[in-house]
Order: sequence, then structure tokens, then C-alpha cells
Amino acid sequence: MTSENPKIERRGLLLVLSSPSGAGKTSLARALLDADSGISLSVSVTTRKPRPGEVDGRDYWFVDEAKFKAMSESDRLLEWATVFGNYYGTPREPIEKALAEGRDVLFDIDWQGTQQLSERMAGDLVRVFVLPPSSTALEQRLRSRAQDPEEVVVKRMAQASSEISHWAEYDYVIVNADLAESSAALRAILAAERLRRDRTTGLSAFVRTLQSALS
Repeated sequence: MTSENPKIERRGLLLVLSSPSGAGKTSLARALLDADSGISLSVSVTTRKPRPGEVDGRDYWFVDEAKFKAMSESDRLLEWATVFGNYYGTPREPIEKALAEGRDVLFDIDWQGTQQLSERMAGDLVRVFVLPPSSTALEQRLRSRAQDPEEVVVKRMAQASSEISHWAEYDYVIVNADLAESSAALRAILAAERLRRDRTTGLSAFVRTLQSALS
């Protein structure tokens, strides 16, 4: 008796994580990337200044405003948004290449970027919104990062309610009270979405071959 594990071609998917700042989407993204080698992080371009420890080309592509606007005007961005006075966007070419090659891409973007991706890449998109367990927990997480001045923390807290109002636009919602449990839920979502019939482009050919062999 032999055991076979056929390779069935599929189109890649775009897994989007959105949340108000401090809800934990970045921690969830890192945990998923560590646990699953089949998905890579989309590297955005931004006009924001690098934070301590961030590396150009790994965390973001850091550009000036003139270059960012040139990319947008030449349709080289799939989506872009202004967040707290800075521009963020997703380069088109590497994403389309990854999808065609059956590779999955993870996005850590806000609701504005997600709406634009939904308009352009609806069939490839899996949208997950991350909520904090409480407003108190959200504030504690923002302050514990110790990366932003007090006025930025206050502004992010004020903005959180507006951002949370978009939760119903997403396919899945995770309340991130426990990182391990939330990470397991995110991995389950990804596993299920990879098995969708309409995403498995090589399934028809596989079934025809299987039926032929059984006839």
C-alpha cells in the first residue's frame, strides 16, 4: 500500500488583519509568520519615519512624499491611505506575482486600505478584524509600547471608536483577549480559506485524472 500526497495547484490569497492601534494585530501577524512558512508579509511603502528597530525593506519601504505620490499616480499601488498624517500603500507588482504563483500574503493594514483591496482584489481577499477585549486593555497596550508620546496615545484612543465601527465589513472577527488562542483562531481561518474550491485552480484537472483512473 502506498501513500500519496498530490500537489494540486491553487491561487494564493491575501489575508488582511485590521484593528485599532494596540489591539494586537501586529503580534498576531508575527506569530502567524513564525508558525507558517507558506505566508509572507506584504511590505508597504510609507512616508512615516522609521521607529527604533525598524529596517527599510523589511518592515516598510520608507520613502518621501514626492515618491509616494508618484507611485500612486502611476497606478503602482493597490491601495493607499493617510493614517495620522502619514501615507501608507501596497505596491502592486509583488502582490500580483505572489498570487499567480500560489503564494499567500499577509497584510497589516487599516480599514481604508482594506476597502480599496476589496474593490480591486475581492476574490483573493480574506478579511480579519481584531478587537481588544476592553477599552482598558487597549489603553494599557498602547502605553506599554512606550514608542509614542502622550499626545499620540490620546489621539489613537480617540480614533479607536471610529476604526472599530468598520468591524462588520470583515469576514472574520477575533477578540484578542489571549494571544495564543487568537493565534490558533487565525491559523484555523487561513487553513480553511486555503481549501476553498474556487481558489484551488488545479482541482478540476486532478478530479478528471482521478475519475479517468477509476473508470
